[in-house]
Amino acid sequence: MKKKMYQNIVATHFREHSSIYLFVVVLFLMGVIFGAVVVNSLTFSQKEDLAYYLSQFFGQVSDGKIAGAKDVFSQSFFDNGKFIGMMGILGISIIGLPIILIVLFMKGLVIGFTVGFLVNQMGWNGFLLSFVSVLPQNFIIIPVFIITATVAINISLKMFRRQFMKKISEPILPLLGRYALVFVMAGLFLALAALFEAYVSPSLMKTVIDTVY
Repeated sequence: MKKKMYQNIVATHFREHSSIYLFVVVLFLMGVIFGAVVVNSLTFSQKEDLAYYLSQFFGQVSDGKIAGAKDVFSQSFFDNGKFIGMMGILGISIIGLPIILIVLFMKGLVIGFTVGFLVNQMGWNGFLLSFVSVLPQNFIIIPVFIITATVAINISLKMFRRQFMKKISEPILPLLGRYALVFVMAGLFLALAALFEAYVSPSLMKTVIDTVY
């Protein structure tokens, strides 16, 4: 019974906010596309410099000289957590809506640039490397970013209407409680993604790099 109730709540949420979800997904995909396009605008020397650092990194991965799993976990969780935390704070700040959109776009741009550069420099091998090093954890991270961005945009709009248009009569404390719960759950999923990035991705990368090189 509880499972069905939660499923109904989730389905209702997505249905009621489908237009915001669509906007957020399109904006994120625009960031990904823009990031991939930026790769082609790099000069030859810039590509050479990046390719050099990339080859150095791959050499370290192949030799097992990369950072320890605990350090990778901490760095991944902190980097993604600060973006999520920033969106959470911006969502209740009323005027933070434009910055939420910029943060989401930038996240897409970084992913698009990373995958685009690997493919641009290494072709099919680059795609294979991005598939094992970039995409697995992002299958968790990207939905988390999209959901939290949507929730942050929604509460930002509600706060704006409440403050300036007096159209929202819903009590603020339960609203903020549910809002905080979403971000706590988002943190748990980011921890799961960080675990994968720290303990699984390096082994997959080493296998692919040893095969490629």
